[in-house]
Amino acid sequence: MPEEPTPSQDSADGSADRSAVRALLRLWPYVRPVRGRWAAAAVVAIVASCLSLVIPLVLKWMVDGPITAGEPGGVWLGALYLLLLGIAEALLFGFRRWLVARPLAGVEARMRADLYRHLQRLPIAFHDRWASGQLLSRGTTDLMLVRMFLAFPLTFLLVNGVTILAGYILLLAQDWTLGLVLLTPVVPLVILCSVFESKYAVVARRAQDQVGDLTTVVEESVLGIRVVKGFGRHRSQALAFRALAERLRSTELVKARLLAGIWALITILPELAIGAALVLGTVQVADGELSAGTLVAFLSTALALRWPVESIGFLLAMSQEAATATERYFEVMDEPEESSGPGRERRSTGVRDGVRDGARDGVRDGVRDGVRFEGVSFRYPDAPDDAPPVLDGIDLHIRPGETLALVGGTGSGKTTLTALVPRLHEVTAGRILLDGEDITLMERERLRALVSVAFEEPTLFSASVGENVLMGAAAGAGEPELRRALEVAQADGFVAALPEGPDTQVGEQGLSLSGGQRQRLALARAVVGRPRFLVLDDPLSALDVHTEALVEAALRDVLRGTTALVVAHRPSTVQLADRVALLSGGRIAAVGTHHELLRGNAEYAWLMSGEEDEER
Repeated sequence: MPEEPTPSQDSADGSADRSAVRALLRLWPYVRPVRGRWAAAAVVAIVASCLSLVIPLVLKWMVDGPITAGEPGGVWLGALYLLLLGIAEALLFGFRRWLVARPLAGVEARMRADLYRHLQRLPIAFHDRWASGQLLSRGTTDLMLVRMFLAFPLTFLLVNGVTILAGYILLLAQDWTLGLVLLTPVVPLVILCSVFESKYAVVARRAQDQVGDLTTVVEESVLGIRVVKGFGRHRSQALAFRALAERLRSTELVKARLLAGIWALITILPELAIGAALVLGTVQVADGELSAGTLVAFLSTALALRWPVESIGFLLAMSQEAATATERYFEVMDEPEESSGPGRERRSTGVRDGVRDGARDGVRDGVRDGVRFEGVSFRYPDAPDDAPPVLDGIDLHIRPGETLALVGGTGSGKTTLTALVPRLHEVTAGRILLDGEDITLMERERLRALVSVAFEEPTLFSASVGENVLMGAAAGAGEPELRRALEVAQADGFVAALPEGPDTQVGEQGLSLSGGQRQRLALARAVVGRPRFLVLDDPLSALDVHTEALVEAALRDVLRGTTALVVAHRPSTVQLADRVALLSGGRIAAVGTHHELLRGNAEYAWLMSGEEDEER
């Protein structure tokens, strides 16, 4: 299975050059509301961690006092102190966990909600470019890594730093010569950690991108299970999954080797220093220069610092993964949304710019003007510079209350043209007017309340039949609107036969229904709100001849009350329209009635003869 580059992979190459701190600082707006709880938890953790440094002082008192003097009562008292310190430390760490659990779960929930909201507002061009698995992994795995970082590494990088600093002050206070011996690994450890960070950042980014790729394959295999089974491609899909899983496994092993290496070095160097301090301290005790209690306290303090020092590699690894997850999250969040208000300023079309002030501006004295395409051109944002535009200089007028059929060969740009009306894509040049108003100057919410769309590929959601249909209606619509829409789409019969009628859950993608049933529900969704403008992209392609005739009969009544643009491939669908526009090579080649074009346009006659169906 060939590997396709994704937007996230493009940025993976620069992971080594980015700052983990700068990336993690972008989390501050989410952390700020809970900073009080987090700071309190950090203080509690510091106090708990520093309690472990009091234990060596108690041991020193016990060795130099009661044990040396042979006082059993003092030993028992010291043991009680140690027990109380241990209980206090455990309780404080438990309290720290309670302090941060709920707030940080809230941070994760807010980030996930913001990501979902942002994805809904991103343009279609973004979703065309990004694999869904990459987006899913950012909303699940990456945000889990961020939450884990906020709950553990962020706190304990501070806690362990304070503990190590306080511990070394105690070590130097107990015996400065032995303290200097334990300080010798500091410079090598700093260098090693810096090298580890740079290497681990690249590998962590690669692994998280590969998780996204693997998620994409799993999602596509599940959604396309009928195709996989129908063509017996389960083996090839399994091989593709295995290849991606093996690639991810190899990357995770590289991560494990890096982590094992840094952990080993961080463990060995301090151990060597402690061993050297033990030998030197024993010599000093033998020479009478150091008390046995001081040596015990010194070594106990050094051993208490083992975990804060050894955990540095682990905490740095988690921090790097969180930094990478944060980068991946904000890669999506930084993408510009569709503006909810007016779009771009009107571009000069190069043709008839002066018409803006004329009678063609549309609504004058309450008179509607329908839909106008004026010099409309479009090319996809990621198209090569030398590629011809998909649409080039479209001039078309759909009169108020008229139904215009759009006919053309495969790849002529029909679907693209219909997507421009509700601004799913933005025109590259020219303008589209609805009742004389430039759609780029309209708020999207208002525009999409005026324009209703039924796509060629009907998409249903994991909800009830009624909920799916009423998505196309205004707030407050209910049973009467639902019933009327189902009748228009000739869906009332099969919906009534469902186990729970309109309340029946259709399941993911509506795959529990037939293609024709899904298409009828999508059509019902388009007409339920009685839209002023209706755009239908081949809405009857999946229907049998008899059902199609019934739907067309009911749809004629709906079309009389709206201005409609209908993509058509079959003569029966064309019969719904008042006029027909032939789209060829991204341009309008002819406009007229069905019979006029049949008589006067050879391309249209050929398309309507059925030969095009063989191509499709």
